[in-house]
Amino acid sequence: MHVPNNISKEEKLISIKGLYKSFGTNHVLRGVDLEVYRRENVVVLGRSGTGKSVLIKIIAGLLKPDAGEVFVLGNDVQHLNAKELRELRLKLGFSFQSSALYDSMTVRENLEFPLVQNYRHLKRSQINEAVEQVLEGVGLSQTINQMPAELSGGQRKRIGIARTLILKPEIMLYDEPTAGLDPITSIDINNLINEVQQRYHTTSIIITHDLTCAKTTGDRVAMLLDGKFLRQGSFEEVFASDDERIKGFYDYNFIEQ
Repeated sequence: MHVPNNISKEEKLISIKGLYKSFGTNHVLRGVDLEVYRRENVVVLGRSGTGKSVLIKIIAGLLKPDAGEVFVLGNDVQHLNAKELRELRLKLGFSFQSSALYDSMTVRENLEFPLVQNYRHLKRSQINEAVEQVLEGVGLSQTINQMPAELSGGQRKRIGIARTLILKPEIMLYDEPTAGLDPITSIDINNLINEVQQRYHTTSIIITHDLTCAKTTGDRVAMLLDGKFLRQGSFEEVFASDDERIKGFYDYNFIEQ
């Protein structure tokens, strides 16, 4: 398995072995193995419906696998009790495809919400400082008193990422971060994912079927096909293949867009 030279192979933050998950007769994951190292951006690339989102839900403990091992930050996710799982999730940032903002709250209130829910001891000055810092980090300080309906799709995506970052997670899980965005805004979000990695020293799994997103953000790309990782490596290594299924992914990608 190729791991980029600038990534430490000593600090394994996510380790998945022999992962299986089915829904009735739909066998979604069929023996998935994956390791993710500290400060690495790993892109899980695959067509819609191939189990990409199922994989990150299992990592976050939102779904249970049928078989296999999932270790996150040294924790055996399947065997954590409810309290331990809550504590682990505070270290995981989940950036939803829909941005998942509360429409009835201002940007400030949306960002304050996870802080107040999880850290009730914080003073108002600490909350204000945290909100201002993450808004600056995603380049949207001016939106602090706006409502989500007043924001563009790209801005909502950025605020969704900011709300995830406010808890200072060690690991970011991005679910289709460029879905539904125009090409220019998609480039902005791809750049933001890289900036987050550098500024907050995050380790990330990025779920996408967008080739530009994969090439721009991925230190390593893992292609999921028929429930398994067909190839892993740099973007160029993954697509330097005579396999018709991999070649066909280019055609699929542009049809989908």
